[in-house]
Amino acid sequence: MRTPQKHLARVEFITLMAMMAASVAFLIDAMLPALPDMAIDLAADETNHVQLVITSFVLGMGIGTFFAGPLLDAFGRRPIVLSGALVCGVASAASVEVERLDVLLILRFIAGLGAASPRVAVMAIIRDRFVGRNMAQIVSIVIMVFTLVPAIAPFIGQGIANVFGWRHIFTAFVLFTLFYAVWFGLRQPETLAHNHRRPLNWSNLIEAFWEVITTRTTCVAILTLGCAFGMIFATLSSIQQIYDITFGRGDSFPQWWALVTLLAAAAPVLNARFVMVFGMQKIVTGAMAAHLALSVGGIGLWYISAGNVDVFFWAFLVWQCSVFSVGGLAIGNLNALALQPLGHIAGMAASTTTALATVLAVVIAVPIGLTFDGTPVPLMIGVALSAAIALVLMLSLPRKTAIA
Repeated sequence: MRTPQKHLARVEFITLMAMMAASVAFLIDAMLPALPDMAIDLAADETNHVQLVITSFVLGMGIGTFFAGPLLDAFGRRPIVLSGALVCGVASAASVEVERLDVLLILRFIAGLGAASPRVAVMAIIRDRFVGRNMAQIVSIVIMVFTLVPAIAPFIGQGIANVFGWRHIFTAFVLFTLFYAVWFGLRQPETLAHNHRRPLNWSNLIEAFWEVITTRTTCVAILTLGCAFGMIFATLSSIQQIYDITFGRGDSFPQWWALVTLLAAAAPVLNARFVMVFGMQKIVTGAMAAHLALSVGGIGLWYISAGNVDVFFWAFLVWQCSVFSVGGLAIGNLNALALQPLGHIAGMAASTTTALATVLAVVIAVPIGLTFDGTPVPLMIGVALSAAIALVLMLSLPRKTAIA
């Protein structure tokens, strides 16, 4: 494929970057409505085990993120993005005909490895072309477009499953990946010049990794970020079962999901407005404390109402919105806190931070998801414990960190 030389126009560039960034959300959220059918067809011993198709993908993505950053810097953006898309597309294509859950989990893990490259490359490519306020503006628009995908992905997944069967959701993943890969390959030039590339040096990588995990503020931020991601991924894993089994609203799940997603999208907007006033540490601490209180209150309400699902549904909807709002308030701030002392190795630090936090999130999310017992209580308890740990971690940081 011949490498294009001319930079894309602004609108086309933003649209392509947003599509690449949204690929991860699409590859996760479109599957949610189909989980019950997958459990039946794959004859899973435990219905809860089918939710591992979510966390296995996330685990692969987390591990892939660690390597994607150094590879992008060593070999350029184009070959790594296209290679990652190829891996993701092939794994998704193989998933269409799979007959066993364990094989599907392996393929989802491989797809996650591939999906990590475009996920990391988006910010690197934007940074290659823009700086300062221009970069911030582009990133903001990309994120704004990105937030629409989780709202509509379950509708797409449900529609495909109803018409063609759940297996062809993976066909949609292949087509989506192929579409952005061809678009990227034909239109997006290489943005990292050869003289700016950094050869892979394992001793330097190990040295940078050690500095990341031994810098106190960074380490605390990574652990807290892992808790925040864990809260989100645990909710993603169990949410469809809760709507279907607990509340009997499986058919309308995509509508409720879209409502919650759009409401929670206000969180990063509020954060952008108030972070300059209160600082990152205070906002994250306040968000975790508020969600912990809401979770404890929600669990109490469940028992007070004796599990009356008609009464509790609306409270759960608020609680679910809170989980994703905490993500909007915490994730960007925690990434900034983690990178603040490590500007001299920002690329490696960013890759390591996201990778470690994502893997930690899987460790948190899997056991929470597997404890589903037909009620939302295990999920709410698990998420509350994660919020409590995150709160303690944030309170352990010196007050002076809050100036960031």
